[in-house]
Amino acid sequence: MQTAYKSRLAKLLILFVTAMGAAACVHSAIYLPVARLDFRFWLLALITVTLGCRLKVQIPRVRSEVTVSETFIFLTMLLFDGEAAVLLAALDAFLTSRRCGLRALHHFFNAAVMACSYFLTALALRLCFGPITLLPNNTSTAKLISAIGVMAIVQYVVNSGLVAATTALRKGDPIWHTWRHYYLYTSLTYVAGASMATLIAKMTNVVGFFPFLATAPVVAIIYLTYYFYLKSDEIKTAQVEQAEQHVKELSRHISEMERISHALQESEQHFRNAFDYASTGMALVSPDGHWLQVNRSLCELVGYTEEELLVSNYQSITHSDDLGNLLVYIHHLLDGEIPTHQMEQRYLHRLGRSVWVLLSVSLVHSAEGRPLHFIFQIQDITDRKRAEEQLLHDAFHDALTGLPNRALFMDHLKVAVERTRRNRQRMFAVLFLDLDRFKVINDSLGHMIGDQLLISIARRLEACLRPSDMVARLGGDEFTILLRDIEHESEASDVAERIKNSLCQPFDLRGHDVFTGVSIGIAPSSIGYDKAEDILRDADTAMYRAKSLGKMRHEVFVKTMHFSAMHQLQMETDLRHAIEREEFFVHYQPIVSIDSGALEGFEALVRWQHPERGLIMPDKFVSLAEETGLILPIGRFVLREACNQMRRWQDQSALALPLTMSVNLSNKQFTQPDLIDQIKAILQETRLDPRCLKLEITESVVMENIETATEMLTQLRLLGVTLSIDDFGTGYSSLSYLHRFPINTLKIDRSFVSRMSENNENAEIVRTIVMLAHNLNMDVVAEGVETTEQLSQLRELGCQSGQGYLFSKPIDCQTALAFILAQHQWLNAHPQAFEIEQVNEVEVLGSRLLM
Repeated sequence: MQTAYKSRLAKLLILFVTAMGAAACVHSAIYLPVARLDFRFWLLALITVTLGCRLKVQIPRVRSEVTVSETFIFLTMLLFDGEAAVLLAALDAFLTSRRCGLRALHHFFNAAVMACSYFLTALALRLCFGPITLLPNNTSTAKLISAIGVMAIVQYVVNSGLVAATTALRKGDPIWHTWRHYYLYTSLTYVAGASMATLIAKMTNVVGFFPFLATAPVVAIIYLTYYFYLKSDEIKTAQVEQAEQHVKELSRHISEMERISHALQESEQHFRNAFDYASTGMALVSPDGHWLQVNRSLCELVGYTEEELLVSNYQSITHSDDLGNLLVYIHHLLDGEIPTHQMEQRYLHRLGRSVWVLLSVSLVHSAEGRPLHFIFQIQDITDRKRAEEQLLHDAFHDALTGLPNRALFMDHLKVAVERTRRNRQRMFAVLFLDLDRFKVINDSLGHMIGDQLLISIARRLEACLRPSDMVARLGGDEFTILLRDIEHESEASDVAERIKNSLCQPFDLRGHDVFTGVSIGIAPSSIGYDKAEDILRDADTAMYRAKSLGKMRHEVFVKTMHFSAMHQLQMETDLRHAIEREEFFVHYQPIVSIDSGALEGFEALVRWQHPERGLIMPDKFVSLAEETGLILPIGRFVLREACNQMRRWQDQSALALPLTMSVNLSNKQFTQPDLIDQIKAILQETRLDPRCLKLEITESVVMENIETATEMLTQLRLLGVTLSIDDFGTGYSSLSYLHRFPINTLKIDRSFVSRMSENNENAEIVRTIVMLAHNLNMDVVAEGVETTEQLSQLRELGCQSGQGYLFSKPIDCQTALAFILAQHQWLNAHPQAFEIEQVNEVEVLGSRLLM
């Protein structure tokens, strides 16, 4: 960030200097004494821009040089005044930059720097000495020396200062460091240039300009003589330095040879020590395999003494299963095919056990290329190999029961499928087992007892099978069995019966007699499978079929199973997976005031985005979720998501008028003993005001057990939430008990609303419900409002609120937020105007309503 800031400052400085230079050039052009610019000026300017910057004289032992162009520009200032010098300096700098190939901005910047520096130099001379052109005429020596000093100092300070500041800012270095490192000694060039220009101006006044030009060849000869003298001096200096460098290099080479010789002696001693005392086994082995030299670590590794090894060979202690592979690579080394080799193998310890080692072998040759001996480096890796074997076992086995896990089972199942695909006579079957009532046992007796039960079941399953069969635990209370090489499908059923009878016997677990059962699905290979996943899936389907038919039984999968049953089983399976994979989401249907058109709240409606079947509506899965108990996690999800969403809307919209979120409670949810705690926890978690939550319970639920329902409803009201009877009028006749329930709202079922225009009977039912609610100080919400005619009838009947497609279909949270933010457009609207206003709002929202 600091570098970027300095880079921006550098750009600003360049632009500023360029602007100032342009201003100096404009000023000089305006006040240029054109009348005084004779042939001498143009000749001097031509020499400056063509030859001046090319002629340089290096100052010995100093990092600076004198350029003739500076002398000519100073001379122009003394002879033709400061304005001519400014313009000539800018032109010379611009052309020099172009010759150097710099960017366009740098052309103008360099010209501007020269223009500014010479402009300020001229200004300083006029302030100190008056008219500049009078300085060479009859001026005292002291005054001339002072003028030279002023010219050199001002020109040096301004020129080097601007360039150093720009360079430092661009590189991110301190300005003082840059100036001192690169521009400190350039002051000599300005002193030399100003002195030479003053001297030439003085001589011109004495002998005239043209006679002075006659001395130019003499000056050129002097310049070239000095130039070649410097070159010659540089060559001699370079030759001396090269000779000194050669002597130093020779001395260093001799010292290096002595050091290498000493290091070789030390290295040999270190090798002997490293060989004898190395923590890994090391040995020198002859080409025929005999040990030539071994260290103590190798002796400890294999349990033999040094003397015992030196009278034997490496073949005698190498495991027979690994010896052949080792000999192959030994011959490759002897033939020069490979330079070295590394392998894992086993040595035989003196006590008879196997020792895993990592062996590195390399071959040492003589100067003539003849093999001398092998170098063996041997590292004990027994512990690592045991750990790898344990890790491999753990990766493919269940940690609790020790049975194969899903990965290993699927590997064996794939092999069985492939064998049967090649030979249809080799039949097999897959059994999928799921324990009955395991969750009850786990919850009541604890997870320790549950784990012991799973271990005991694993042992009983193993006892029921042949050695060639395989039982695995997939996870939880699910087991699978692979029956290999069966002759008929009935064998699988016999095994299933044997397993059921075995598992029906009680388990004695820490003083508890535990009973359990099992539901088994069987998938025979005779159906024909190409994938292991398919047969496991069908066994799973058959198992769920067994559970749906009463548990404690087995079912064989057949292709002719009724499609609806399969669909239901698959739907149940998908429901379980959907909960785990979070495939459910919530849409929201607005609830609107019939009188004013104001938005009062939303009803949360669950949707299921199936990965294969797409969007599934609640009527396709809610009843199944009720049967299987999966409605409990789904209901908790909807309640939490709805409360979270309402809280987010409140934070995003900051509405003055509160909205309510209506959430349906299923029968199983309503009868949960910890329902109150669940709702309280969700409200605390989401920080939602309980008054913003409205719970909807169906009429039939509260009538199943009136006393229990009344107590539960009372506890819910004490939480601060509001309550609503959903689908009122479609269930039991609860009119006589309605006043006993702490209910806030009655919802008229859509079946009554949709048929109000067909006959007066439905309209009278709606009127009765509305009057009943008013008498009991309850609100009324009509569901399924789809036409303006229904809306008008409901308004005439005194119904306060409505929801339905007339207002909006269920929508996602973003579209609902747009409705909330735009609700002022809905207020005080008549039916016809309301419908038009809603259409316009949808258009404004870009047709985002979910259809």
